[in-house]
Parts: sequence; C-alpha cells; structure tokens
Amino acid sequence: MHAKTMEGLAGASMNMKMMNTPFRVYQEAERRGDTSVMERAMGYVGETADKAEDYQKKVEKGMKEEAKEAREKAKSEQENAIRKRKEERGEQEKRIAESRNGNTDTVSISENGKAILGERSDLAQAGTDSSIPVETADVVKTEPVIYTKTGEAARPESGTNISVSA
Repeated sequence: MHAKTMEGLAGASMNMKMMNTPFRVYQEAERRGDTSVMERAMGYVGETADKAEDYQKKVEKGMKEEAKEAREKAKSEQENAIRKRKEERGEQEKRIAESRNGNTDTVSISENGKAILGERSDLAQAGTDSSIPVETADVVKTEPVIYTKTGEAARPESGTNISVSA
C-alpha cells in the first residue's frame, strides 16, 4: 500500500475518533442548557471533521498515485514480455535457418540396403503384407528366447510347448 494512502487512512481514522470527545461534551452541555459550551464543542467537532476530510483527500490522492504506478508497472512488464518473445522468436528462426543451411546429417543407402528395398517392393507386388518390416519378419522365424536372472539367454527345450490363454 502506498505511504500517502496509509497516512491518510490513519489520520482520518484518528480524527473521526477524536471527534467523539467534543461531540460528547456538546451533548452534555445540551442537557444542561449551556449554550456557550455547546458552541465551543461544535467548533471543535467541525475542526476535527475538517481534518478528517483533509486526510480523506490524501487517501484519494494516494490511491490515484498507487493505481498509476500499478498501470506503469503492468505496462513495463508487458513490454518486457513482448521483447523476450521477440528475442526467443529470433533465436528460433536462427536455429531453423541453420538446420536448412546444410549443417544437418545426410543419409546414404548402401547397395545391400537398395537390394533389400527392391526385395520389399517385389514382396508388396506379390501380395504379401508390406507393413511388417523385413527385420521383423526374420525375427518372427527365430525361436523364442528366455533370459535368466543373470541376463544370459537360455533356449527352451525342444519338446516344450508354450501356450497362452486369454
């Protein structure tokens, strides 16, 4: 909270509390019928009410300054965020440009790879399922392997049948 706002609130509160004393004196003087004491008490009440009003104006002024500072702060934060996004976008564009400039890896297919690729296309034309890669088709033809706790492969005995029921 802004210092002027705090000062204004405290001053207005104290003057409103201080106004109770001369007002109480006024009420007692009214019961007694003492008009001169009543006039003096009302003068004090008016003075403290005026001071409280002055402090209220300080509160309003402090709140306006506080709101102005908050708007300025929000604006500067927004500008910083925009600047940061522009910098990030520039860096990202640089990375994209570098990747397009040839600083990337190239892939070349060997003669064996081309031969395998040719065989796959022949299999596809013959009506076989081409969604299974050649490597997977080779793995399917091998026998299943079971690994021990030590990580060594143990082949199942030839007479063992494994079945899974769901």
